[in-house]
Amino acid sequence: MTLEDKVKDALEIIRPQLQADGGDLEYIKIEDGRVFVKLTGACGNCPMATMTLKQGVERLLKDKIPEVTEVVQAF
Repeated sequence: MTLEDKVKDALEIIRPQLQADGGDLEYIKIEDGRVFVKLTGACGNCPMATMTLKQGVERLLKDKIPEVTEVVQAF
């Protein structure tokens, strides 16, 4: 399983929580340990988006995949 596959699988764990609040995320790419995602729907313009990204998505990915160093919001 590639690193990209691992990241995509892990993102599927958190997507239902985002979707329950009317949002979602889209995987863009991984580059040098940095995962780029785009928050969409209600998450795209939510004032808590940065917190969701860092404390939710980034924490989950770092816990599950040691190669991930950071999650970055792509626009």
